[in-house]
Amino acid sequence: MILEALGAVLIGLAIALFAMRRLPDRFPARTLTLATGPVAALLGALLTRSILGPGHPVEVMVAALAVGAALLSVLVRPPRSRLRRPAAPLKGHRTA
Repeated sequence: MILEALGAVLIGLAIALFAMRRLPDRFPARTLTLATGPVAALLGALLTRSILGPGHPVEVMVAALAVGAALLSVLVRPPRSRLRRPAAPLKGHRTA
């Protein structure tokens, strides 16, 4: 169990580092991202282990990867290079 937990934390740290390297401007804070990855992966591993029981290390690591990536994706912000255009006026309404 300790090796699975350590493996999940390392997987989470790896995906957080990969995410920060690929999209550094899309995450709010480096420390938040590097903390969320391992915690989310550990949560996914512990949840999967409690559902499946012992003896499924591959499935536990896959779930750690999936939950870690999913929770890291919640932190992603839209790109800053989006152009803002004013909305088109409503049909039938007068504008000032």
